[in-house]
Amino acid sequence: MKQVILTSMLVLTVSLQYRLWIGEGSLAHASGLMDQVQRMQSENRSMSQRNAILKAEIIDLRSGLDAIEEKARSDFGLIKQNETFFLLVDE
Repeated sequence: MKQVILTSMLVLTVSLQYRLWIGEGSLAHASGLMDQVQRMQSENRSMSQRNAILKAEIIDLRSGLDAIEEKARSDFGLIKQNETFFLLVDE
C-alpha cells in the first residue's frame, strides 16, 4: 500500500513538472510570449512615430501651397517660371 501511494505521488509530481517545464503555459512558453510582446510593442512605437509624421505631413499639405510646392520640387523636379535650372554632369 505504501508503494502504491509513493508511486502515485511520483507520477503526479512528474506530470506537474512536465507541464511546468515543457508543456503549453510552461516557463519557456511564457518567456517566449513576453519576448514577442516586447517586439510588438517596439514595432507599434515605431509605427506610431511614422503615423505621426505622416499625419503632420497631411496637415501641412492641406494647409498651404508651400508644402505642395516643396513636395512637387522634390518628387517631380518642379521648376518655377523665373528660375534657371543647371544640370551638372560628371564626366
